[in-house]
Amino acid sequence: MKYIRSISIFCSIVMSVHGWASKLPEERELTTNCSNMSLRKIPPDLAPATTTLDLSYNLLFQLQSSDFRSVAKLKVMILCHNRIQELDIKTFEFNKELKYLDLSYNRLKTVTWYSLKGLRHLDLSFNDFDTMPICEEMGNMSHLEILGLSGAKIQKSDFQKIAYLHLNTVFLGLRTLSHYEEGSLPILNTTKLHIVLPMNTNFWVILRDGLKTSKILEMTNIDGKSQFASHEMQQNLILESSKTYFLLLNKVDLLWDDLLLIFQFVWHTSVEYFQIQHVTFGGTVYLDHNSFNYSNTAMRTIKLEHVHFRIFYIPQELIYLLFTKMDIENLTISDAQMPHMLFPRYPTRFRYLNFANNILTDDLFKPVQLLHLKTLILKGNKLETFSLVSCFASNTSLEHLDLSQNLLQHENDENCFWPETLITMNLSFNKFADSVFRCLPRSIQILDLNNNKIQTVPKEIIHLNSLQELNLAFNFLTDLPGCSHFRRLSILNIEMNLILSPSLDFFQSCQEIKILNAGRNPFRCTCELRDFIQLEKYSEGMMVGWSDSYICEYPLNLKGTRLKDVYIPELSCNTALLIVTIVVIMLVLGVAMTFCCRHFDLPWYLRMLSQWTQTWYRVRKTTQEQLKRSVQFHVFISYSEHDSAWVRHELIPNLKKKDGSVLICLHEGNFDPSKTDTEHILNCIEKSYKSIFVLSPNFVQSEWCHYEPYFTQHNLFHETSDYGILILLEPIPLYCIPARYPKLKALMEKKVYLEWPKDRRKCGLFWANLRAAINVNLLKTREMCELQTFPELNEEFRGSAISLIRTDCL
Repeated sequence: MKYIRSISIFCSIVMSVHGWASKLPEERELTTNCSNMSLRKIPPDLAPATTTLDLSYNLLFQLQSSDFRSVAKLKVMILCHNRIQELDIKTFEFNKELKYLDLSYNRLKTVTWYSLKGLRHLDLSFNDFDTMPICEEMGNMSHLEILGLSGAKIQKSDFQKIAYLHLNTVFLGLRTLSHYEEGSLPILNTTKLHIVLPMNTNFWVILRDGLKTSKILEMTNIDGKSQFASHEMQQNLILESSKTYFLLLNKVDLLWDDLLLIFQFVWHTSVEYFQIQHVTFGGTVYLDHNSFNYSNTAMRTIKLEHVHFRIFYIPQELIYLLFTKMDIENLTISDAQMPHMLFPRYPTRFRYLNFANNILTDDLFKPVQLLHLKTLILKGNKLETFSLVSCFASNTSLEHLDLSQNLLQHENDENCFWPETLITMNLSFNKFADSVFRCLPRSIQILDLNNNKIQTVPKEIIHLNSLQELNLAFNFLTDLPGCSHFRRLSILNIEMNLILSPSLDFFQSCQEIKILNAGRNPFRCTCELRDFIQLEKYSEGMMVGWSDSYICEYPLNLKGTRLKDVYIPELSCNTALLIVTIVVIMLVLGVAMTFCCRHFDLPWYLRMLSQWTQTWYRVRKTTQEQLKRSVQFHVFISYSEHDSAWVRHELIPNLKKKDGSVLICLHEGNFDPSKTDTEHILNCIEKSYKSIFVLSPNFVQSEWCHYEPYFTQHNLFHETSDYGILILLEPIPLYCIPARYPKLKALMEKKVYLEWPKDRRKCGLFWANLRAAINVNLLKTREMCELQTFPELNEEFRGSAISLIRTDCL
């Protein structure tokens, strides 16, 4: 209760200071909260700039004149729920700007008055005054709007002192009431009167006077121990000159006869809106319900909320008909555990019926004549058959229907009949499946179907061309519904379903959607979702809850990622674009390859790189076992005399190393007459790791005759052999090769040779390839460099010789 009271105080402050706080926007407002600190004295160190001071819920029992001298700018003072017994209003004489003063729930018995002309809110309720604490000075508070009072005695003379004040609200919080002088309350000039009665108080006279006092009357704590239903009271149920149009009775505990007499009494007053909340009744019935006089009333609305029954002996039908026979526009009986409701057989003028939070069943839907009914609220009951509701509504002019929190469902074979006036339906928290869409009124504009069992919106349904707002949240939909049946749909709520990715039909048919709430679904962030992600970028805030409520659930590598952070490229989703891109790339690559082949001789480079790679691989596989043969040289070079210049100036300088570790055997000098020229050549080939043959037309005509038989016999250039290296120094047409050299012709056809490039820029790769072929460590090397020459044997081999040369001696 303490915290509820604090909330009430805060709301009162807001209402009270709203009118004047806005006048000083340039001043800084400072709030000092000293509540719930068990204070016995006012803190001496209050900030001078304090405008709101809260000292509630402490142990203060006395206020000194100097306590608030330092806070001259104080506007709001809260001193409720303390132990203050005496008060001198002059204590606040230095607080000229004080507008709100709350001293409720203290122990005040006396008040010494001092005029605070700027005060707007003064609350002295729930204190221990013997009489109302009102004096002449209070009558001069012309700005006072809200006044709270208390006292054990209420007399006319007390209220006469403030009769000329035009008050907005008077609150009488009474701890005890020993005497009330009839006619006291009507002296007050107030718009609203709220009276909290002590228990066991006879409220009859107070109720009569209250109805003569203000337009709005609220009374709290009305119980049945007042013997209200006495014979005298029954004879005096007519009240003249009443002012009240809104009457609220709160916390009512009466016998049924007492409650019935209150209805009869209020029925013939000026009250138009009668509300009773937190009411408990029961007991034996003595009054005749059929004698209730329904004539001569201004009543338009009756509202009963939070009704509890004690044991009583009365047919329920009499209670139901008592209310439905009242010829009023609005009737509410909610949270009353009411199992049934009856209506008279004749037409009634009900426009609003609210039977929410009861235990009504399908038995409610009997033929009735509610021709003027516009709003029907049946939420929180036990209704089950949707088609029965439609039949019940078909005889009305219903516009708004609330059937939420029931057990409703619809079968496909049941027919539905709705009035053409129905525009709003709340069917949430029921058991509806997909078939509910076959039992909806064509005129519906706002439809709420959240928290049902809907899995899909059927395509074979009636066209709801008037539907503008649809709520399908918390269902089992796996796709966004299309709008082919809802052409005017502008608001769609489909959050918390099972939607993985929206269908193409949604984007094509739902062009009128202005607000879409599709958050908290298990989205699958693939190509199908790309258009949905793009929708928010171009819709300017159409998606409610974007982007925190839109999270990827699949695939697992994107789980937990917000949709706005997911990038799905167009290329990966558009098959036609992907094919076009691949074709374009291949065309570009083809053109680039053609250009490189024509202008940069790319095939030659590729061939050389391939040969270098193969050579490097073979050299790495060369084992010492392969070198145990009598290999004395890295390379043997055979060439024609016409090509000697190229061998001397190009080949040898690019093969040798700086450390002179490459051994080269080549033609030059004299031959040993004891051996033939061919024997010497073959001997050099056997002693060399590699053999290089510099091919040219001259070499073919003069030198190749020595090798063709040997190559044929020993198959030196077979597919897996790499002992011989052919260098094509000059192009040799195949028709220039004699027929007696089939081995050479075969090698030329297979292009088993290195071609000497004419472009000097290609020479680097050529030499690298050639050096890689002879890059091997010999088991034995020569200790000295010597030149061996062999004498010329005959005229045919003139100009040819074999020399063994170490490159560091050349």
